[in-house]
Amino acid sequence: MAVSLAAPPRTLPATRFVDLAQPFSMRRGGVLSSVRVAYETWGRLNAARDNAVLLFTGLSPSAHAASSRADPAPGWWEYMVGPGKPIDTDRFFVVCVNSLGSCFGSTGPATIDAATGKPYGVDFPELTIEDIAAAGHEVMRALAIERPHAVVGASMGGMTALVYAVSHAREVEKLVIISAAARASAFAIAIRSLQREIICSDPAWAGGHYAPDQQPLMGMRLARKLGMISYRSAQEWQQRFGHHEVITRGEQPFGILYEIESYLDYNARKFVGGFDANCYLYLSRSMDLFDLAAHGSSVKAALSKIQARRATIIGVASDVLFPFDQQQELADSMRDAALDVRLLRLNAVNGHDSFLIDHDRFAPVVREVFSELRDRRLG
Repeated sequence: MAVSLAAPPRTLPATRFVDLAQPFSMRRGGVLSSVRVAYETWGRLNAARDNAVLLFTGLSPSAHAASSRADPAPGWWEYMVGPGKPIDTDRFFVVCVNSLGSCFGSTGPATIDAATGKPYGVDFPELTIEDIAAAGHEVMRALAIERPHAVVGASMGGMTALVYAVSHAREVEKLVIISAAARASAFAIAIRSLQREIICSDPAWAGGHYAPDQQPLMGMRLARKLGMISYRSAQEWQQRFGHHEVITRGEQPFGILYEIESYLDYNARKFVGGFDANCYLYLSRSMDLFDLAAHGSSVKAALSKIQARRATIIGVASDVLFPFDQQQELADSMRDAALDVRLLRLNAVNGHDSFLIDHDRFAPVVREVFSELRDRRLG
């Protein structure tokens, strides 16, 4: 598939785009006549073009993983990516891709369909993790990077990284999977199913055909609250909020009484309005659809295709959305497939979101993973 590099708009100075020159076929059917994939980069690609790190995101982040001169705003993984940081951009050329189906520059349900002049909405083809990985691969092709030094992903991004390593086995040297799994658990599917039902039950959703400026805000706010509960741990909630009541209460019957309620409401309101509801629905469902065993007769058979020199699997003891036994399954299956794999269990208290929050535990581990590459002169 031919690709071209497109200049970023002035409003997103650090974001670049790859425009695919040919239609993009989706794994579960449907074809997108045109596709744009947003990405950001940090550091310099060396002369050998072998110091690239490809980074896939979770469900909601943009490609802005870290600040830069072009965009000094803090990124979603600010403590991890940058000069002298665990993923050291003085040594590595980091490429973070915004997921296909998202609403931060890549083609998705919120994108205008050239055939109708309106957003795709629910007419967007069914999205899979495999489609997201394929779009990321097109970015690598456009940058003429044949073999990234490492492919990294956390949460949904970890699923995407797994598919990438299986589908492009000869093109991955190292694989780093954080708080991910070979398939969604029944608990995770249940949570996301209820989130989607809440959004679709909001009258403003209008069957998925709402105007861009008329988002189902109530549904998104409630879905986000439920998501946040699953992203963290009961232990953290107890330590931070306990049974403490808010100082100032509203007059609404059965309104906010406790600090934990106030925290959830504040953060949910920050999220809504900045993320398109249909994009959220599609990305959420893509995680439920994912099953690595579909790439072989079993998870082990799929993983046996990977040719990475080293895989590192990191999990968190307090994670209820991607519990540690799922990372254990991945590591065991990789060992059965004769892969060199290291499994790390971190005793972080922040649940699934620990990789975003617990700098003290995650930074040293990731720094060690990336310290294995010999220093090279960038050029």
